[in-house]
Amino acid sequence: MANKLMVQDIQAIKQLRTKGWSLRRIARELRISRNTVREHLRPKQPEVEVGGVGPESWVAGPADAQTDPLSTPGSGVQATGSQPASPTGRRSLCDDYRSSIGGKLEQGLTAQRIYQDLRLDGNFEGSYQSVKRFVAKLQQEQPERVWRIETGPAEEVQVDFGSGPVLELGEAKRAKTWIFRMVLSHSRKAYSEAVRNQTTENFIRCLENGFRHFGGVTMTINLDNLKAAVIKADWADPQLNPKLVDFARHYGTAIMPCLPRVPEHKGKVESGIKYIKSNALAGRKFKLLAALNEFLMHWERTVADVRIHGTAKRQVAAMFEKEKPHLLALPLELFPFFKEGERSVHRDGYVEVERSYYHVPAEYFHRQVWVRYDSREVRIFTRQEDSSLKQIQLHRRLEPGQFSQVLGIGGGQASLKANLKYWCERASHLGSGCALWAQGVAQNRGIEAIRTLMGLVSLSQKHGGSQINRACERAQARGAWRLRDVRALLHVKEIQTEIVFEQHHPLIRNLSEYGIFVQSKTQQS
Repeated sequence: MANKLMVQDIQAIKQLRTKGWSLRRIARELRISRNTVREHLRPKQPEVEVGGVGPESWVAGPADAQTDPLSTPGSGVQATGSQPASPTGRRSLCDDYRSSIGGKLEQGLTAQRIYQDLRLDGNFEGSYQSVKRFVAKLQQEQPERVWRIETGPAEEVQVDFGSGPVLELGEAKRAKTWIFRMVLSHSRKAYSEAVRNQTTENFIRCLENGFRHFGGVTMTINLDNLKAAVIKADWADPQLNPKLVDFARHYGTAIMPCLPRVPEHKGKVESGIKYIKSNALAGRKFKLLAALNEFLMHWERTVADVRIHGTAKRQVAAMFEKEKPHLLALPLELFPFFKEGERSVHRDGYVEVERSYYHVPAEYFHRQVWVRYDSREVRIFTRQEDSSLKQIQLHRRLEPGQFSQVLGIGGGQASLKANLKYWCERASHLGSGCALWAQGVAQNRGIEAIRTLMGLVSLSQKHGGSQINRACERAQARGAWRLRDVRALLHVKEIQTEIVFEQHHPLIRNLSEYGIFVQSKTQQS
């Protein structure tokens, strides 16, 4: 029997029903139960007197005279046999377009778009409100089904953040917290941790702590499109945070974000967040974050794990013992903690990281790169078309204000004396003549010889080594220690010296005397 209501409440129920409101919405608006709404909308069955008088002689009408309480709100029209009940009152102008409107609803069109199409395509003369009521009625008659999803052991873990208690720090200081919850979809075993903010680093550390707590890794991670994990939401091809991608690769799992604003895709962790708020945190206050996390760990072990799950009808700890052997093995090392971000390459070829400067190859000047750094090293990446990262440079971590690679006065990275020695060695590679001349330049001109030797090495781009060596030998013989002297000697052609023999000299005798001498020696023999 329906609860007794005021006359105005009963009239309100019927009026709202004629406007296409659902039973749930009417009950919520009037703050009464749905059964009460249903009872007042159900038409009264006619009573037929059979035989005597009195209440006990009244019986229901024929079995084939049935009524449809929901087909026509507030009407009371009977549907005899298989004949559908016809609504009373004025017929909707949308009835003639029922199939068209139904097809457009299946395409996902809104009531406003359907109204616009009806006005453009046909002779529809109804109002937008009539289309809106008719669409609501069709949606109530054919509600969209939500399928339940169940997974096998170690196939999925669902994660999410929920608002946590406010820490009472004293002296009117308070700090907001967030509760990270991680639920295994098969066994409902959960891990909870409180954090101060939802950064990517905190999110990854919570994931890692959860896997270490479970003693294994699941095949997939089902998460919401939170900013710490997803850069651009796309169910088919999401753009994930590169650090999270590396974390998944390190642990051998896959990140699979659900659709935005579709909480039923991760209903297990959504229910877990509500459970921890209503059970663990309700009515409790905490002063320290460490105390909150210590309580959550104790609550998970003593309350959440030993409960009988409402859907599975089994103890959570017992279900987890059967799922645990199926979890993937944990990696030997923790995921390396690092910071990262996007940087612009300056025109001098450097990127700035924590007030230090690191160079990149010349082809990346004036471009955006991705840097990843820790206390020991700095890695520089460029983003590929498939959103993956390709490493282009590796540096050791520098102190603030330092540069990874710079040039000094001598064109090198060392001291002036070291640069002078370096250029002397470069000159000696051209040949022995160049080596001797370079030593002479360094001894005679000191530090000034650096640029002279740099110029000498550059001559090898236009002249051969043998030609430069001969010029250096001649310059050394003359004591010329300027580069201009070597350049001048390079252009001087070598002339063969002509030897002129003298015909008359005191030491040279007449040829007739040589003849007499030869003749006398011949006669003696």
